[in-house]
Amino acid sequence: MHKSRLGGIIIDCHSDNLDADAEFWARALGREAKRSSNPENINYVELVGPVEEIFVEVQRVDHPSRVHIDIETDDIEAEVGRLEKLGAKRIESVRTWCVMEAPSGQRFCVVRPQRSTFEEEANTWQ
Repeated sequence: MHKSRLGGIIIDCHSDNLDADAEFWARALGREAKRSSNPENINYVELVGPVEEIFVEVQRVDHPSRVHIDIETDDIEAEVGRLEKLGAKRIESVRTWCVMEAPSGQRFCVVRPQRSTFEEEANTWQ
């Protein structure tokens, strides 16, 4: 048994100026752009909003700019397996998450829980 839910919206930016991209999206969405102090997270800027709203992040990427969703879970392999049974394909494992592709072609990621309300609000799967 494991849990999962929509974790966040990720704005992929193929750009040389992540700070400017994050500032645009922060202003557009009425949020605050916040860089992590962790040097491993240099390509990510969180757009901080109210706790009850969905997680939004801007990230620097090498592929064309797009928007994708993250599904957060307490068991990456179980959730990937569940989604594969629904027709998704595993594309790549990256550090602590997995990139997948829906049967309709959209890429998305399966990630560890991102928000403090995960345990109370996630779907439970057998």
